[in-house]
Amino acid sequence: MTMTVGDFLLQRLDEWGVGRIYGYPGDGINGILAAMRRQDRIDFVQTRHEELAAFMACAHAKYTGEVGVCMATSGPGAIHLLNGLYDAKLDHQPVVAIVGQQKRASLGGHFQQEVDLVTLFKDVAGAYVQMATTAEQIRHLVDRAFRIARTERCVTCIIIPSDLQDEDAVTTPPRQHGSILSGIGSLARAEVPPQAALQAAADILNAGKKVAILAGAGAHGAADELVEVARLLGAGIAKALLGKMVVADDQRFVTGSIGIIGTQASFDMMNGCDTLLMVGSSFPYSEFLPEEGQARGVQIDIDGKMLSLRYPMEANLIGDARATLRALIPLLERKQDRSWQQGIETRVEASWRLLEEKARMDTPELNPQRAFWELSQRLPDDAILAGDSGSSTSWYALDIKARTRMLGSLSGGLATMGSAVPYAFAAKMAYPGRLVVALVGDGAMQMNGMNCLITIARTWQDWSDPRLIVLVLNNRDLNFVTWEQRGMAGEPKYETSQELPDVAYADYARLLGLDGARVERPDQLGAALDAAFNADKPFVLDIVSEANIPPLPPHITRSQARKYFEAIEKGEPEADAVRRALAQQGLTEQ
Repeated sequence: MTMTVGDFLLQRLDEWGVGRIYGYPGDGINGILAAMRRQDRIDFVQTRHEELAAFMACAHAKYTGEVGVCMATSGPGAIHLLNGLYDAKLDHQPVVAIVGQQKRASLGGHFQQEVDLVTLFKDVAGAYVQMATTAEQIRHLVDRAFRIARTERCVTCIIIPSDLQDEDAVTTPPRQHGSILSGIGSLARAEVPPQAALQAAADILNAGKKVAILAGAGAHGAADELVEVARLLGAGIAKALLGKMVVADDQRFVTGSIGIIGTQASFDMMNGCDTLLMVGSSFPYSEFLPEEGQARGVQIDIDGKMLSLRYPMEANLIGDARATLRALIPLLERKQDRSWQQGIETRVEASWRLLEEKARMDTPELNPQRAFWELSQRLPDDAILAGDSGSSTSWYALDIKARTRMLGSLSGGLATMGSAVPYAFAAKMAYPGRLVVALVGDGAMQMNGMNCLITIARTWQDWSDPRLIVLVLNNRDLNFVTWEQRGMAGEPKYETSQELPDVAYADYARLLGLDGARVERPDQLGAALDAAFNADKPFVLDIVSEANIPPLPPHITRSQARKYFEAIEKGEPEADAVRRALAQQGLTEQ
């Protein structure tokens, strides 16, 4: 049989190292799906929705460092990809989207499912989005899409009309004017700034007496170097949410998360430092960074566009985090005065004690912090975690102790709901021998998670370790937004928009052939967690949890605290519970 464009597309993807494509079928990609059937090098993973396919491709990139690939048909299928692709774009992940289109002759004729896909994807895949019109283009469209996605850590998109997919492939375009003969080849680039720039940065860090380090997702793989820098400079290390797993929490000077769902230790360190070293982070909240003029700054980032964006830095180093830190270390001087770091370590110990106290507080329904705290004690060192957006994010950030071999991620820049379970599934597909845990609220579970359980149910028997745990905080409330209504706007909970139906998630899991347990009391929690960890199939933990546990920032100003009480004065429907919860956090009405 003659090789078609669809066949050659998959051959080229294989040459780029693609082993898996997440997607959903449709007639706009029938030619590619037919080619999938004729080969055995690339797996097609059918998802329940194209949004989930894009989430999975993004998660694959985050957990493996490889380019993630998703595929959808024309029109509605392509549109469904967008949220997951924006997740990848805003978190700087390399993802290639392959999208079908109506037959070329119909374009411009207001045909069914005809959408201007180049325009549609121009923002999310602005670095490279192209539609093929001839077979000769396929080779260089694939090559450029992958090379740009990998080098610029971005989303790219290839659009292939359905009739083109069945045409004869052109693997080698003719050697003539107008032809493009691209290649794959290896990739290498300079990743270390020049020596003069390194020395200027070292001079700033050596001059500082109270150095604070902020590590983000761009610092993954540089844990040893960050720890060595912190030891030399007598510094502490705070972590942005996407950088939670960059450095283990067993280092006494690691202050943990920063920001609205950060620790008191991180807050105090940023407010007390005289020098800030930011590595691979675009943490957006300036109120949790040093006040302008308080600290001198050094920043390391592979993307020059992100430098001096969050804080005015004196030294801006464009380079790979690990390679740049390794080049910087010989220029750093060990500080003899260790009092700053010792004070950080004391505050870190106090932060962990406070978090444990909060986790063990009695609440009318099960304390969600306790569920995360006890989960953390049981996690193996190589566990992979997938977070979501909501109050569950707070407890992931605060109560899970990162360890050296752990992986963990969530939707950071976009902060979209519904990413945890598809992330967990993609992590399990990439690492079938490791335990994976999805941490999700009931809103996100109802939005995407329940659909994704169907995909898990048809796939799990292929995994060498069948355990995938989905921990659902079932508080019947869109909880984080409810607390934002109270704490940011001073408005009462609007029950019509915020309350959620009570779903029996564990029963639903069993309906699909999985396992699960519903936890309604604290004395049931330990046994349910043990059952999940010892299960021989994926397991859903339905944690019936207290909604009135405020995900408060580490330091509350009087004006911020007043907002909560304004909400009560305006008719908060759960006023007594909110007062009680605030009092447990040390906040009382003045």
